[in-house]
Amino acid sequence: MECTEKIVAGHGARVSLSSDLIEKDRLGKVERNWGNYIVLEEGPSYKIKIIEVSPGHRLSLQKHLHRSEHWVVISGVAKVTNGSSEKIIHVNESTYIPKNIIHRLENPGKIPLKIIEIQNGEYLEEEDIERFDDDYDRVNERLNGVRKDE
Repeated sequence: MECTEKIVAGHGARVSLSSDLIEKDRLGKVERNWGNYIVLEEGPSYKIKIIEVSPGHRLSLQKHLHRSEHWVVISGVAKVTNGSSEKIIHVNESTYIPKNIIHRLENPGKIPLKIIEIQNGEYLEEEDIERFDDDYDRVNERLNGVRKDE
């Protein structure tokens, strides 16, 4: 995968850009094909994000080896795959995704879906992801803990 680095104009922040077209703005928003996210706070064993999923889009069918996630819907409607179950989650409802469980977040609605995601675990970096299905051709396999698509 080709990866370039650019300095965001006026901000001095270095951001790696790949085929995902990831770009941080001055508020720390990370753009993805499916929407965006902002990290609100993080510590040694937790990270709190606001995730926005555009209408009709979805994240990878994925799992994490080192973290669990709690999702709370704050705007819109979420379709959640959690292991072998699927359910619709509305504003002020939540779900828990244990580590090593295959899961997916989707926005079946007509307005942006916003959730608060709370991650807990010993390793919280974006590299802790194994994708099984992806609308943006980012499916990967793990070989000795390294993603093939990096």
